[in-house]
Amino acid sequence: MNFNNSIESKKSKAKSCSELLLEFKRKEVGKEAKPQGVKLKFLGIGSKDVYNITPPFLIDGKIVIAGRVENREDEFNSEIYFFEQHGKDTWIKINDAPIFKLEDPFVATVGGESIVGGVEVSQPPLGDKDDSVTYRTIFYKGKSLNTLEKFTVGPAKMKDIRIIELENGHIGVFTRPQNGIYGRGKIGYIELNELGDLNPENILRAKIIENQFTPTEWGGANQLHLEKDKIGVIGHVACFDEEKNKHYYGMSFVFDPKTHTSSPLKIIATRDDFPIGKSKKPDRKDVIFLGGTDKEFNLYAGLGDAKSGRKPIDYPF
Repeated sequence: MNFNNSIESKKSKAKSCSELLLEFKRKEVGKEAKPQGVKLKFLGIGSKDVYNITPPFLIDGKIVIAGRVENREDEFNSEIYFFEQHGKDTWIKINDAPIFKLEDPFVATVGGESIVGGVEVSQPPLGDKDDSVTYRTIFYKGKSLNTLEKFTVGPAKMKDIRIIELENGHIGVFTRPQNGIYGRGKIGYIELNELGDLNPENILRAKIIENQFTPTEWGGANQLHLEKDKIGVIGHVACFDEEKNKHYYGMSFVFDPKTHTSSPLKIIATRDDFPIGKSKKPDRKDVIFLGGTDKEFNLYAGLGDAKSGRKPIDYPF
């Protein structure tokens, strides 16, 4: 993999979702058409939805996807299931695999072990004066699905924490603080000496990557790719429209840890790249949440907080 995105100057101005979307549509004009995305089918889960999936990964000698599973009318009782490939775009629940009461799974590999994580959501007791929902990221590690053990957690109210093992053996960590000066969410980065240093205190020390989002918009990292001394990031950029509908777009950029700068964000996929379908709520019709790509650059994504899809894309960086 050779990243072809140039690293941007710190002085560059963040582009809005509408500007990025316009650039994406212009680049698509005249380009050889890629096949339309397809919806994935999941077996063994009844009528429940599977969305916000990981890309396929190898574990226990199987090609596996982890996905967020829940009833259409409920988003506060999510679980992560593991599915084995059962055909090109069909996946079947692994019955003897663990089930985690978490949202939005992600995977990585560090030191030959699989890292699996997700977001733990806690609702306050009825009548509690502070009625805000709390959440944090939970990390597991192991060499097989049934040996995955919880080894650390992220700070309170932080999603989209992603890690990658660097060439020097250190751990690159992308974070997403929000509220206050961070607005609805910005991306930060910190390099740790080893996996044992991954803890809330160190995660909160991450330095923000400047000039990526406008003040009213937000985004986060979803999957990381390593090429020598740079990191390719696949993630999302998001905004509200005037009617408070959510719009999430798949994006990518290249990050240089040495200079703490990134290439310009660019959109690589939208909800329109996949077949039409129902969403969890009307305000999420234009939501796509990327899990990431496989080695052939098939992009795996959650669609409308209700379904999952796969689409071949061009080189994303």
